Amino acid sequence: MRLKEKVALVMGAGSAGPGWGNGKACAVHFAREGASVACFDLDAKAAEETADIIRSEGGQAIAVTGDAAKSADVKAATDACVASFGRIDLLHNNVGIVINGGVVELSEEQWDRAFDINLKSCYLAMKHAIPVMLEQGGGSIVNVSSISSLAYLGTPYVSYYTTKAAMNHMTKVTAAQYASKQIRVNAVLPGLMDTPMAKLSAMKNHGVTEAGLDEAWRKRVGRIPMGWMGDAWDVAKAATFLASDDARFITGVCLTVDGGMTLSH
Repeated sequence: MRLKEKVALVMGAGSAGPGWGNGKACAVHFAREGASVACFDLDAKAAEETADIIRSEGGQAIAVTGDAAKSADVKAATDACVASFGRIDLLHNNVGIVINGGVVELSEEQWDRAFDINLKSCYLAMKHAIPVMLEQGGGSIVNVSSISSLAYLGTPYVSYYTTKAAMNHMTKVTAAQYASKQIRVNAVLPGLMDTPMAKLSAMKNHGVTEAGLDEAWRKRVGRIPMGWMGDAWDVAKAATFLASDDARFITGVCLTVDGGMTLSH
C-alpha cells in the first residue's frame, strides 16, 4: 500500500488492444497500492474498462474521456480528478504513438501529429496538474518515455525518437524548477516490451502478420541482454516506485526499464 490515500491521474489509462498496455497496468497497479485513480483516455470504452477493473477489486476510480493534446480536455480531466477525489498526488503521462519514417519520408502532418500526441500532451498535463500540486504542497509526476530517446534502435521512427528525447529533457528541467516546491518529476524509459501497442506497431509499421508475431518476438528477445522481454507490469512497478515515498529523494531521473539493452548502445 505504498500509495495509500494518494490520488493518481493517469493520462492514457486504456490499452491499444486486448491485454495489458502500460497505461492500463499502471492505473491498476497504482490502485492496488492504495491510490484512487482517474483514468483518462481518448477511447471512452478503454478508460471505463480500466476503471471497472479497479472498482471490481475494491478500489476507487473514475473514467474520463478526452484528447490529451487539447488543453480544454486536459483541464477538464484535472478538474474531474479534483472534484471526485479532492487532490492530485500523482500525475502519470502515458500517451504516445509510433509513426514510421525518417525525416525524408515523414510528412509534415505526421511530424506535427507525433509532437502533439507524444510531447504536447505531456506538457499540457503538467501545465494543468502542477498548480493543483502547488496548492496542496507537493506531488509526483512520472512520464513514460522510451529507450529510443537515447539511441537509434534500427528503425526510422524519427518523430518518436525526437519527441521522447524532448520529453526526457522536459522532465529534467521541470524537476529542477519545482524541486523546492516538493514536486518530483521523473521518467520511465521502457525498452522492447511485450505490450498490445508493440504488437500493433509491428504489424502496422513492419508488415508483421499475426501468424508471424511469434517469430518476430523471438528476434526481439534476441536483442535483449537478459534474454527475455518485459511487459507492462514492469513499467507499472517502476512507475509506482518513482511515484511513491520510497523515491522521496529522487527527482529528474530517467530510469531505463530495458533488460540491459541500452548498455550496448
